[in-house]
Amino acid sequence: MKKVINDPKNVVQETIAGFVAANHAHFHQLEGVTAVVKNKLDPDKVGLLIGGGSGHEPLYLEFIGEGFADAVCQGNIFAAPSPDIVLAGTKAVDRGKGVLYLYGNYAGDNLNFDMAAELAEMEGIRTETVRVMDDVAAAPPERMDDRRGVAGAFFMIKVAGAACDAGLDLDDVKRVTMKARDNVRTMGVALAPGTIPGEEKAPFELAPDEIEIGMGLHGEPGVRRGKLQPADQLVDEMLELIINDLPFKSGDEVCVLVNGLGSTTRMELFIALRRTLQSLANMGIKVYDSQVGSFATCQEMAGFSISLMRLDDELKKYYDWPAWCPVFCTR
Repeated sequence: MKKVINDPKNVVQETIAGFVAANHAHFHQLEGVTAVVKNKLDPDKVGLLIGGGSGHEPLYLEFIGEGFADAVCQGNIFAAPSPDIVLAGTKAVDRGKGVLYLYGNYAGDNLNFDMAAELAEMEGIRTETVRVMDDVAAAPPERMDDRRGVAGAFFMIKVAGAACDAGLDLDDVKRVTMKARDNVRTMGVALAPGTIPGEEKAPFELAPDEIEIGMGLHGEPGVRRGKLQPADQLVDEMLELIINDLPFKSGDEVCVLVNGLGSTTRMELFIALRRTLQSLANMGIKVYDSQVGSFATCQEMAGFSISLMRLDDELKKYYDWPAWCPVFCTR
């Protein structure tokens, strides 16, 4: 498949090198590992470390900054970072108050971050973990622990970064982040597959008039396949699955994220947001804030996802916290 790359084996290293070069005033790469750390770390605060497989940019690489993560650890394309990468990032951001790990709920990530936590404990660094598991399509509500982490990670990173920035201790940072996790739900739809650098074929196929509701960021099976529908019908079906899952109800206040999966145009995303806001208003659900853009992608996959985070006063406080990262700013 056509890509603007050099050797596929060097994609991750060269991506990080370019990212750091573009943001050298703010971040640096740790020597010998695919981990990026903020140049300036406020003392006496809990560290926030995020990470996962490459190929989903800006997730996780570009969600580092003020009020966001202190470090990000990148694995190979669609693969977890190794324990030594995570440990290096952990040691770099620990200021004596411990480190929160925040990452997607995938088997490889769970294994490698857990191993890094054990290694960190041996070096006297306390860590806690919150896994992103917002994908409604991945498992029913009674099996939340089996759900994948997708675009709703943005909300969780924003809240966790603010909680760290506010000076909360590790237990409270974890508690607030878990509250965000428990109130975030996401559903996506794929229209065409993304491609993996160096591979000759896409990992799955969809007919020109076919879609898959609920497909995961790596092409994992969703809820159903069917024919392409008008945008409003798609949004309504996706929202029904999201709303009934938590469930959200009339009188709730939410943040909305309409996320492009890689090749979806902003025109399409705005059309989807328009219907999302209309439908939520008809349900009596108040929208506190909405975001539109590509936050969690699968290379050039066509399609989009909708994420909702239900708010209370505490989550609203941390969502509104002044923050900056290379792809988002609230000040």
